[in-house]
Amino acid sequence: MKDARPADGRGRSVLCGTRCARLCTDDGLAAVLAADRALLHWRAVQALGDRGLAEHAVQETLLRAWRSCARFDEAKGAVRTWLLAIQRNVVVDMHRARAARPGDCGWEELGELGAAYDARPDFTDGLLDTVLVVQLLARLPASQRAAVTEVILRDRAYQEVADEFGVPVGTVKTRVHYALRSLRKLPQRA
Repeated sequence: MKDARPADGRGRSVLCGTRCARLCTDDGLAAVLAADRALLHWRAVQALGDRGLAEHAVQETLLRAWRSCARFDEAKGAVRTWLLAIQRNVVVDMHRARAARPGDCGWEELGELGAAYDARPDFTDGLLDTVLVVQLLARLPASQRAAVTEVILRDRAYQEVADEFGVPVGTVKTRVHYALRSLRKLPQRA
């Protein structure tokens, strides 16, 4: 494979001049891949949480580094530090792109979204449950139906319901107990 850009005698690209990260040559790119690819991939997985996206981030990092090889300044730091800075920008760009397009996400996220969607009861399920409860309550004697409606469905205290009905609290508890026992014996479909 030929070098991507013409090189001088010292292995630096003629197009890069004196500033060069040597990513523009096969040998330089191979050295960077051997030394830093695993670190770049690990950091991308940590930042993105997805191996596929991490691989994409590494490729984009190397592509951006290759394109800007001539802007590398050895006085500011090592090639590895420069690559990590480029990768940080790539990861930030990827997070921004995912936030701007929430529908564009990985398979794991789709599974989580699908499970959350299925976990919510449907409007028709709630309506059917209400109809079923009304039909089942209609089968109870009036005193038990009133006690269950107040204590269970309206979540009121036994004493409060007893005072309203003008009966002892034990009577309300007994009515609720027998009503629930009767409802358990009824078929689940009305």
